[in-house]
Amino acid sequence: MPRFTKPQSRLFFPVFSCAALLALGALYGGKDSLAATPAARSASATAKKEPAWKSSDYAPVKNQPSYKELAAVGKLMFFDPSLSASGKMACATCHSPDHAFGPPNNLQVQLGGRDGKLEGTRAVPSLRYLQTVPVFTEHFYDDDGDDSVDAGPTGGHNWDGRARNVHEQARIPLLAVNEMANASPAEVAAKLQKAAYAPQLRKLLGDEIFNNPDQLFKWGTLALEDYQDTPADFYPYSSKYDAFLRHQTQLTKQELHGLEVFNDEEKGNCASCHISAVTPEGIFPNFSDFGLLAIGVPRNMKLAINQNSKFNDMGACGPDRTDLKGRGEFCGLFRTPSLRNVATRKVFFHNGAFNDLEKVVHFYNERETNPGKWYAKDSHGKVIKYDDLPKQYVENINMEAPFNHKRGDKPPMTDAEIRDVVAFMKTLTDGYTDPIQQGGKIRTAKAQ
Repeated sequence: MPRFTKPQSRLFFPVFSCAALLALGALYGGKDSLAATPAARSASATAKKEPAWKSSDYAPVKNQPSYKELAAVGKLMFFDPSLSASGKMACATCHSPDHAFGPPNNLQVQLGGRDGKLEGTRAVPSLRYLQTVPVFTEHFYDDDGDDSVDAGPTGGHNWDGRARNVHEQARIPLLAVNEMANASPAEVAAKLQKAAYAPQLRKLLGDEIFNNPDQLFKWGTLALEDYQDTPADFYPYSSKYDAFLRHQTQLTKQELHGLEVFNDEEKGNCASCHISAVTPEGIFPNFSDFGLLAIGVPRNMKLAINQNSKFNDMGACGPDRTDLKGRGEFCGLFRTPSLRNVATRKVFFHNGAFNDLEKVVHFYNERETNPGKWYAKDSHGKVIKYDDLPKQYVENINMEAPFNHKRGDKPPMTDAEIRDVVAFMKTLTDGYTDPIQQGGKIRTAKAQ
C-alpha cells in the first residue's frame, strides 16, 4: 500500500534561520513598511476570489449584498444560540473570540446535541488563520514553479479536510447531532426567519430567498463565511512574533533559540509543516502548510466513543468523511492545524489526547525513541505503537524528523531545547503589546 510521506521540500516558501529573520529589515525596507502588510495582503488575496454567491448554487437576489453587509449578519449568526436545537449553543460557544476562536474550557471535546449534553468525538480547533486554506486535493504541488514534488493530500476544512470552504464547514456543526443538532437546513432556515436580525437579513436577500428554506440556509452559511474572513477578528497578525517580523520588538535569547530548534530539520523540524517564514511576497506565515499527515496520536480513552474497541477515528478515510472511504492510504491522516495562538489552548490534537503544550513537544521528540511512555500495552506488557490506528494502516504513519529515530536512541531535542521551543510558540499568541512604549509609538524592545 502506498504511503504519503511529506518531503522536506513541502514548503510554500523557504524556512528562514534566526539570522535571516533578524535581517528582515533590509529585505522589506524598515519596520514601518510592514505595519499593516500581512492582514492587508491576505485580505486582498481573499477578495480576489470569485464571490461564492455568483455560482449556480445560489439563487440570485435583487440587491446583491456586499461582503461587509453579509459579514455583519454573519457575526450576529455566529453569536446566536437560538440557531441550535438546544437554544443554548452558538458558534461562539465552542469558538470563543476571547480564546482565539477556540474552546473556552479544558474539555477534551465539547458538549452539544439537542439537550446540550452529548459528547463530541473530536477536539474543537481554532478558526483563526484559515483564510488561505486551499481546497482539498490528493496531490498538492507548491506554487513555486516546480511541479516535480508531490506533497500529497493537502487542504480542506475540518480535521479531515472534507469541507471545501468555510460555508461548507459552517453547515457541518449546524446539522451535526452532537453539535448544534438541527434536523435539516429547513430547521435552521425557520430559525433565521424568527431571529432578531431577520429584518436585516430579509432586506439583504429579499422575500423570494426568505421564502426558500434551502436558499436561505445557503445564504446564511455564506454570511458566516464572510464574517470569518474579517481580518481584524480572524487573522489580525498581532502576536509578538509579528511585531518581531515588523522590527517593533525583539525576541528573547530563549525565544530565538526556540525558533532555531523549531526550524532545525535535524531537531524539531516543526517548520516543515508549521511554516515559520515570511513569503517572498511579504505575506506573514500562518504556521501551517495545511497538509494531511498521520502522526500516530495515542488513543484517548477518556472519550466515551473510544470505549468501543471497534471504533477508530481515521481522519480522511472516515468515519465522518465518506468520499475517501475504502482508500487505505488516507487512513489516519488529519490536517495540520495552525500553531498561531497554540499556547492559549487547553487540549491538543484531533482527539484531545494531550492537555499540555510542552508534553506535546515531548511526544514528537520521543514517539519513536520511547514509545512505552506514550502508548498502551497489551496483556503481555508489549507496547502497542500507534494504538489508535488499525495495524493495516500503520505504514501511513509519518517517519520524518523528529520521528526518524529508533527505540533507545537519544531523542533529537534536549529538555532545555523543548522548553525553548515552547517559549517561542508562546510568541505566536495574538494581542501582544510591547511593554516598552514611548509617546504612543512602539520602541524596539531590548532582548531579555
